[in-house]
Amino acid sequence: MEFSKNMGSADKIARLVIGALLVVLALTGTIGVWGWLGLILVGTAFLNFCPIYRVFGFKTCQDC
Repeated sequence: MEFSKNMGSADKIARLVIGALLVVLALTGTIGVWGWLGLILVGTAFLNFCPIYRVFGFKTCQDC
């Protein structure tokens, strides 16, 4: 299965920041287990690929 890039740099940065914040809040016990969903955001940011974007045909990058 090939992951073609479908995420732009602004989207990637936003996912990294929000995902990391959620994980930190989960680690400190502030928001509970829901914060671990931030790992999904961090993972998709590192892959430059969002499976939900592919399903709906979205692309936030200009050169892909």
